[in-house]
Amino acid sequence: MLNKTEKFRQTLRRSRVSMLALSIVALGACSGNDEIQTEIQSLTEAYELAQNYVEGGNYSRGLQIFEAIQARYPFSDLSRQIQLEMMYAYYKAQRKEEAVETADTFMRENPIHPRVDYALYIKGLAYFEQDAGFLERRFKKDISGRPPKDVDQSYAAFRRLVERYPASEYAADAQQRMIFIKNRLSAYENHVADYYMRRGAYVAALNRARRALEDYNGAAGNERSLKIMAKAYDELGMTDLAADTRRVLAANFPNDG
Repeated sequence: MLNKTEKFRQTLRRSRVSMLALSIVALGACSGNDEIQTEIQSLTEAYELAQNYVEGGNYSRGLQIFEAIQARYPFSDLSRQIQLEMMYAYYKAQRKEEAVETADTFMRENPIHPRVDYALYIKGLAYFEQDAGFLERRFKKDISGRPPKDVDQSYAAFRRLVERYPASEYAADAQQRMIFIKNRLSAYENHVADYYMRRGAYVAALNRARRALEDYNGAAGNERSLKIMAKAYDELGMTDLAADTRRVLAANFPNDG
């Protein structure tokens, strides 16, 4: 799923950092309270060692080295590359807040940088509901009744990416994720509307179904939203609006039984 991010990281790796001599002391926690001190004699060595740790899944150690380099050269060209590496490592380590904060910092400090699209992509991924599709596929579990968490921020990041950088190599994947998020949010609004219908709160049900229809136009749940609205209008005695809604339903979903 992250082939594009992996490809970009390989590009970064091929971009050799300047051979400035330094000695970086990276302290990494081991078992118990022991610590290992690693002395690194060049930026290239430090940068590649951190990348190797990240690629091997040792995100905490890789981040420690990246952070040490970042602290030494906070405003260099290398610093910007390291920010890109760090946001990826934070994301892979499931440290969402740090991934988002690093991406936001990068975009704020480098608004016209050619890799802003990547920062937006990582921010969207960090907020993306990772396990939703897995639960549905693996356990055939309906997650529509589970409140979405942070997916609106994910949608906003992906939308900004698609609108500002339509030619980005990440745009196509972002668009697919936006479709998933839109369907997810629409389904949840319909779930809440159904809840209100069962309890006779027809105005509340109508408002939630209308919100699902207007905010997530084109989502798979639009048909369900229109049905809830028509039924709610019936219950409220608004027969003309109920008839209008059913005409819209028939025009947009002619195969509905």
